[in-house]
Amino acid sequence: MNKAQLNKLVQNFQHYPGIIGKDKYFNSSVLIPLIFLGDEYHFLFEKRANNIRQGGEVSFPGGEFDSNNDEDFLDTAVRETIEEIGISKEKIQIIGSMGTLVAPMGVTVDSFVGVLNISKLNELKIDKNEVERIFTIPVSYFAEYKPSEYFVRLEVHTQKRSEDGKTIDMLPVKKLKLPNRYAKPWKGREHKILVYETNEETVWGITAELVYEFCKLINQ
Repeated sequence: MNKAQLNKLVQNFQHYPGIIGKDKYFNSSVLIPLIFLGDEYHFLFEKRANNIRQGGEVSFPGGEFDSNNDEDFLDTAVRETIEEIGISKEKIQIIGSMGTLVAPMGVTVDSFVGVLNISKLNELKIDKNEVERIFTIPVSYFAEYKPSEYFVRLEVHTQKRSEDGKTIDMLPVKKLKLPNRYAKPWKGREHKILVYETNEETVWGITAELVYEFCKLINQ
C-alpha cells in the first residue's frame, strides 16, 4: 500500500450505527498501526507475553475500555498503544475508524487506524510484561493473499458447575416455564475463523478479521 492508497482509504471510512445492549459485552478497543517502511506501509503486530490473557497470540495494541479513565473507545486504543509499545501520543496520527466488530464469545472490538510517525522499530520501547515482541508485515501481503478459512461451532449452556461440583441454573428454564429444549445445551451456527500464515507468525481470529476488513476497504 502506498501513500495515495492511504489517502483513498481515509475517504472510504464510514460511520457505523451503535450496538444495542453493548454494555452487556466485554468492550475493548484496538489500534491498527501502520508504519511507512521503505516504500510502503506495514502493519505493526504484537506477540503477547505468555503470562497474560491470550498469551503467545498475535494482536494489535489494545485492551478493555476503562470508563474511569477513557472518554471514548479511541482513548482506549491510544492509551493501550502508548502503554504497550512505548510510543508518544504525538507520534500517533489517527486517520479513521473501521467500526465495531462483535465477536461470538461476547466481545466487542472498536477498531481505529493510525499511522505511527517513526522510521524504525527500535524507536519503540515495548512493555515486556505485556508484549513479547513486535514485528511488521507489508499491507500488500494481506491485500494480495486470501486467508484460509476454518470453522468452529459454539454451544449455549443454561447451567454451569460450581467449584464444589453443584449445578447452577444460570437460566432457570423450569421455573420460568420455558420450553424444555432450552434446559439442554443447544448449538449455534458455525463461526468462520480466518487465518493468515506468514513467515513471522500465524495471524488469526479477531486480528485476522480486522486485517481482512481493512484490505477490503483498500481493494474497493
